[in-house]
Amino acid sequence: MNEQQNVSIIEVGPRDGLQNEKGLVTTENKLTFIKMLLDAGITSIEPTSFVHPKYVPQMGDAAALYSELIKRVDPLIYNLSCLVPNVKGYEQSQKVGVKEIAIFSAASDSFSKKNVHATVDESLANLKKVAAMAKSDGVKVRGYVSTVFGCPYEGQVDIDRVHQVCETLFNYGCYEVSLGDTIGVATPGQVQQIIPAFKKNFDLNKLAFHFHDTRGIAMANVLTAFNGGARIFDASAGGLGGCPYAPGSTGNVATEDLVYMFNSMGVNSGIDLAKLLDASLFILTALGKRSPSRLVRSLRKVEGAYCEF
Repeated sequence: MNEQQNVSIIEVGPRDGLQNEKGLVTTENKLTFIKMLLDAGITSIEPTSFVHPKYVPQMGDAAALYSELIKRVDPLIYNLSCLVPNVKGYEQSQKVGVKEIAIFSAASDSFSKKNVHATVDESLANLKKVAAMAKSDGVKVRGYVSTVFGCPYEGQVDIDRVHQVCETLFNYGCYEVSLGDTIGVATPGQVQQIIPAFKKNFDLNKLAFHFHDTRGIAMANVLTAFNGGARIFDASAGGLGGCPYAPGSTGNVATEDLVYMFNSMGVNSGIDLAKLLDASLFILTALGKRSPSRLVRSLRKVEGAYCEF
């Protein structure tokens, strides 16, 4: 994390934000979106995922997108983490020179079976192979744990199980693990309760929090986590997102809402809010969607520029 930054925001819009959209976004529009996000000062972005297009057709252009992206952006300067589900996905990512990958498991077997057709333990065994290959190739690895705060099929999740999965991912060599509120059921009270438990077992500076805004309290959850010592947050420009295997899940917390809140607190993210808003409006226009972001809905453009924040 840049020493001048007080929080680090990982932009997941190009991958997590678009993967559940019904309409396909052109590769060129994705590239423009990513470049606008980088120009806004975001240094860590998930551009795509190397998954089978049969299951996630929106990511079917992963190889073409990444190949073109690194012609325009130096992958050694920015963190361009691409999601890979298995060895085959990893091998495909390496054909185009991906320098950082993200691997993922879950804290509940039912969700894991729906998502990757394997139990949590089986998925971790598969990921061990991927992580070993990445280590051998000098590729950075970031980890995800889904259903940390609740599962759409099993309900409440055992926090000890979450800790076990996190520990396994760190043992595999993940430099950071993201804790996912996959269906947006987390509450500030729940976040406040689990933070001390995570502090006892892990370095909080290596844990990211990934909240969805299904019930409208993602921002409250972010603030609670921040007050508890968390400093890394996943977010999606425009508030886009959702998981095809999590019924009822809606978009991620909007990056612009996060930046606006932190700005108001005197907390620096290193992100230019006006440029970020331009990026969000660009992709929302391409999708023909209205932004779920509270900030975007409250603003009007005046002579082509946003009012002061």
